[in-house]
Amino acid sequence: MLSCKKSLLSQVIKRKTKKNKRKKMKNNEEISFSTQNSDLEKQESLEGEEEREEGFDLKSSAPSHSHGVQPLGNFFLSTSPCNSRNTGLGNLRILTDELVLDILGFLDGTHLGVLATVSRSFYIFCNHEPLWRNLVLENFKGGFSFNGSWKSTYVSAHRPLSSALINCSSGLKVRDFYSDYLFQSWLCANLEMKPEWLERDNIERRRGISVEEFILNFEEPNKPVLLEGCLENWAAMKKWGRDYLIRVSKDFEFSVGPVNMKLEDYFRYADGAKEERPLYLFDPKFAEKVPELGSDYEVPVYFREDLFSVLGSERPDYKWIIIGPVGSGSSFHIDPNSTSAWNAIVKGSKKWILFPPDVVPPGVHPSPDGAEVACPVSIIEWFMNFYGATKNWKKRPVECVCKVGEVIFVPNGWWHLVINLEESIAITQNYVSRRNLLNVLDFLKKPNANDLVSGTRDRVTLYDKFRSAIEASFPGTIDQLVLKTEEKAAKQKKLSFWDSVTDSKVGAFKFSF
Repeated sequence: MLSCKKSLLSQVIKRKTKKNKRKKMKNNEEISFSTQNSDLEKQESLEGEEEREEGFDLKSSAPSHSHGVQPLGNFFLSTSPCNSRNTGLGNLRILTDELVLDILGFLDGTHLGVLATVSRSFYIFCNHEPLWRNLVLENFKGGFSFNGSWKSTYVSAHRPLSSALINCSSGLKVRDFYSDYLFQSWLCANLEMKPEWLERDNIERRRGISVEEFILNFEEPNKPVLLEGCLENWAAMKKWGRDYLIRVSKDFEFSVGPVNMKLEDYFRYADGAKEERPLYLFDPKFAEKVPELGSDYEVPVYFREDLFSVLGSERPDYKWIIIGPVGSGSSFHIDPNSTSAWNAIVKGSKKWILFPPDVVPPGVHPSPDGAEVACPVSIIEWFMNFYGATKNWKKRPVECVCKVGEVIFVPNGWWHLVINLEESIAITQNYVSRRNLLNVLDFLKKPNANDLVSGTRDRVTLYDKFRSAIEASFPGTIDQLVLKTEEKAAKQKKLSFWDSVTDSKVGAFKFSF
């Protein structure tokens, strides 16, 4: 049976802890040593702190891996001569774990169950939870009752009396099975956020500033800011608990990933889910479905100029209710249609990481045309593998933990990642103001707009409709903004004093008296 204590990762943590304890004992025994030894001890202590930073902590509720999968590094410490992963796959052992799972993804539940009896290795692969998650979502859409695991949920939906048998057999352990891919999936689902991932908070915070100050200091220069005290009059701040949301939502279904679910069913799932990528409720039509929810909040005064409103019902999706359990969230992305956004926390808290438009986050690979983005499969995986690299970057990311009652302004074009630190409920809206209008128009008329524009069926003619509506509602506005932008660019091109007295050819000063 694999437990945290037996994993290679925890062995490293355990050895580091013992090593640090020995250092502390040594410090107590050698108080009378010379200053040179004292300096050495300080150096060792710093090294110990660096070592501790490399370790990871599992959630207190984290179980051991349900089938005994261990990281591949443990194989080198094992007395077993072989990895049962390879012996059980036969000729398929040459395939990567990802490719094996892709192939198994073509099977239905019955065939997965039969294949699981062929060998210990196939038993592990065929019980991989994401396979069963896909089967549940494909076969039952949102009409399922989560039963502790996706496999149990699938089986109980087909044969309710068999779910107890599945729960009893799901704890079978396989010895000497080593796979980094399968182990990391479990690790990411059960890892605590490290303190150093949360401690950096370098966003500017403001309370009670005027709209003019917001525009001058943040919206015009396209800078993020966290605003406090904006939601004090929201009815949602007092009313939006689970019971209220379930009661007013009745039997309406909300968008949850690829399916639609009733709130009661989603909360049941959220209570039992322990997976790498929890389903996230993200619904753009919530106010139409449940008008009471739309009337429980109002747009903060800083974001009330929304020029997309000239399109009426033809505007792209722009407002969402967001609900998710701890660990859910959004991996790195840029908000749609070159809009800016605001995000208000009604319940819970969220960790935000933002990179400016000219800095692509590490581990993120956008396609040249911007239509697709390749990034790690989970948010925790990004923190594990890439967050540390940003400490030494010249352009460090903007970071914060946004808490209840706070609103974050996300400027257009900024990359951002969000993870819920606890069960959270939020409202977010994307908008277009005069400060961002030209960016949006440029985005909508790109040659590949059909691939880039989102939130509307009319992707091809949206630019023409939007520009015509703006010119009809606000005559001359576009021309004024273009002129202002050209004047600003011309000022930036003018040589500064030091540029004017420097000979660009030889790099020396020149004087003309």
